[in-house]
This record gives sequence, structure tokens and C-alpha cells, in this order.
Amino acid sequence: MRQFAIEEGVGLSTLHKWKVKYPSASSESRVHRSSDRWSSEEKFTVVLECATLTETELGEYCRRKGLYPEQVALWKQACVRGNMKSSDQDKKVKSESVSDKKRIKELERELARKEKALTEAAALLVLGKKLSTLRQENEED
Repeated sequence: MRQFAIEEGVGLSTLHKWKVKYPSASSESRVHRSSDRWSSEEKFTVVLECATLTETELGEYCRRKGLYPEQVALWKQACVRGNMKSSDQDKKVKSESVSDKKRIKELERELARKEKALTEAAALLVLGKKLSTLRQENEED
């Protein structure tokens, strides 16, 4: 860029300002668009276009569109959730809730077990120190 500025007699800072102010069409197509800049219709179209692609083809498609395969997978999940019946969604939420409650109970039991073990270990340490103190006192007498 510096060479071009010298050849054309334009200041380097001016070229930088122009580059920011007037990005070329080719540079715009290379910029990754974030997920929030895609409309729902565009996301749905991408999901449809990618439905039959192999992993390699999906990678090439994503590079052309400025996407990541993970984004497409998330959009696909959102489409599936959006097309679920409300009763199916309720069942899924309930099953997730039940599994979450089970997990919470397991974690609470584990925490209680560990607290008990920690209390026992602390008691053993205190008793060990008392015992060594008593032994030292008896040896001194």
C-alpha cells in the first residue's frame, strides 16, 4: 500500500481513510457476518441449502458465505425447535426439568458426603494435635 501511495502521489493516511470509507465489494464478501446480522429467512435458507451437503461441501459453502459450520448446526436446531408442536416442546422441557432435578439431588448428596468427610478429617487433625500435645506434656513431666 505504501508503494502505491508513493507511485500515485497520495498520502498513506488518505489511502487508509478511503479504504475504510469505501470498502470494495470483494472485501465485503470476505468479511464474516455475525449471526445477529442474518435474518430468520436467511438462516432458514442456509439450513435448507446445507441439508444435503457433505461435511467437505458444507465447509466450502460456509467459507463462501462467511459462516462457521457450528453456526449452521445451531440454526438447524433452532428451526427444528421452532417446528415442534407446543406439546412436544412442553414434554422436552419437562424431561429436561426432571433430569435437572435429579442432577441437582445427586450433586447435593455428593456435596453433603464431601462436607461430612471434610468435617471428619478436620476432627482427626484436631485430635491428632491434641494427642501429640498430651504426649509432649507427659514426656516433659
